[in-house]
Amino acid sequence: MEGRQEQERQKTLALAQARFQKGEYIEAEALYSAYIRQCACAAAVGTSPRSKCSPKDLATAYNNRGQIKYFRVDFDDAMDDYTSAIQVQPNFEVPYYNRGLILYRLGYFDEALEDFKKVLDLNPGFHDATLSSKQTILDKEEKQRRNPKKKSLKNLT
Repeated sequence: MEGRQEQERQKTLALAQARFQKGEYIEAEALYSAYIRQCACAAAVGTSPRSKCSPKDLATAYNNRGQIKYFRVDFDDAMDDYTSAIQVQPNFEVPYYNRGLILYRLGYFDEALEDFKKVLDLNPGFHDATLSSKQTILDKEEKQRRNPKKKSLKNLT
């Protein structure tokens, strides 16, 4: 039984990945969501460690589902998925980068810089994170010149 469930999860993930690669985002999102639910069910049932979802696969599913939400400018839900990916696999640099991009776009420069720094701690060769960090610093300085009040997520809570 466990082997069959694992095969079903892997089939769902492979289909999601194929749809994502083809740009069929509605179908891919539904399949990623199904895979995430399947993983949650496997964890809740307390199955053997062998039959549980791999953290890498689960984090990838969350990250890619977050990308789909990002494409449709659903930033809050995308950030939730990126954060879930990070929680599942803290050494996966891509969701930090993706979350940092949203934070940057929303003007939360300090938080974006924290995510970009984490990306570069995990993968110093991540060229886009280097460029994004530099641009974030420049934009933060420009914003401070124009408006001395600091916009931060921490100030909103």
